[in-house]
Amino acid sequence: MANSTQDRAKETSFIEKLKAIGPGAIISASFVGPGTITTATEAGASFGYALLWALVFSVITTMVLQIMTARLGIIGRKGLGAAVRDQFAHPVLKNTVSVFVIASIFIGCAAYMSGDMNGTSLGINTITGWSIDVIGPIVGVVVLLLGLSGSYKLIEKVMIVLVIVMSIVFITTMVMARPDLAGVFTGAFVPSMPAGSIITIIALIGTTVVPYNLFIHSGTVQEKWSQPSDLKESRRDIFVSIGMGGLISASILITSGTLMRGIEVETVADLALQLEPLLGSWAENFLAIGIFSAGFSSMTASALGAAITTSSVLKWENGMANWRFKLVFSAVIIIGILSFTLNFEPLEVLLFAQALNGLLLPGIAFILMLIMNNKKLLGEYVNSVKMNVAGSLIVIVCFALGLYSLITAISSF
Repeated sequence: MANSTQDRAKETSFIEKLKAIGPGAIISASFVGPGTITTATEAGASFGYALLWALVFSVITTMVLQIMTARLGIIGRKGLGAAVRDQFAHPVLKNTVSVFVIASIFIGCAAYMSGDMNGTSLGINTITGWSIDVIGPIVGVVVLLLGLSGSYKLIEKVMIVLVIVMSIVFITTMVMARPDLAGVFTGAFVPSMPAGSIITIIALIGTTVVPYNLFIHSGTVQEKWSQPSDLKESRRDIFVSIGMGGLISASILITSGTLMRGIEVETVADLALQLEPLLGSWAENFLAIGIFSAGFSSMTASALGAAITTSSVLKWENGMANWRFKLVFSAVIIIGILSFTLNFEPLEVLLFAQALNGLLLPGIAFILMLIMNNKKLLGEYVNSVKMNVAGSLIVIVCFALGLYSLITAISSF
């Protein structure tokens, strides 16, 4: 009888822990998009398992930054956008920073929306054979309706399901590929930089450490938690969800490194060809489900990121239910639909978005460190010495990556 009671208590405890999963899953669903799948596939095909360490570093960096923004939201009851704006007293500086943050996030989210839509459409096209030109706008409208619902819980559930689907698809393919475990371990924990790998390393980090995810997280945690005692649940959510997102990205790289080493990657569909000996005729459809999930989740997160950032900086009330929040969300989706329909995705716009991101990420990381040491806002919950050391190292890396990204974008114009 006692054992039965203990079993039920353990089961209840496990279920309660699962219920804590939410805001972190949105972050994972955000950074595991078509861009991440393509970059991880190219990294594995070109360098085998050698760049796995870059993903491990990216995931740890993301966890550290998201732990800080989650604490800001739960304890300070502020979105990162509002906190950034309030960090500056001078009106000119305050308004300049506010405009730059909003413009950078909005342009970045809108610029890559068409690519995410294309990835989502490709997944459905592979399974159904329907025209991509028809699928794209339909998917865009579905995401638009999701945002217009104004329901955080609905969006959270959809993103959790998408993360689960991606986990099943990509982790299963990795297991089926039977990678060299010793090589995987070495690649993950022994940093190396093979000739010609620097751009790929930066791309792997850049597709995982995403600026607008910091704004999303500081806002979404307020929808779920409100007490200091909730910090433990929030950290568990971050470790589990973002850890799973990192594992999904790593599984794609590992599968590619096992099956495609030395093969030139043109599209993500090339990975399906390598899976056919393992999964047979199911290979293409199986991978298509993962690509669809990645594209759909990334589309939703991009629009969400632009809307939450704008709402936070301008201090709009009522969160996702605010009509202005929905207006920004809709604008990003509509721009994506028009760009996709007109096949309008000029390189100059993408490079401009890359340049803005190169400036935004290190700047936001630095300001976040200042905010997280503000005792007036956070009291006893300011950063610990260990968190400040980790955060400072991350800021230095972000500045280096941002500078390289900015220089690359400018030289490519």
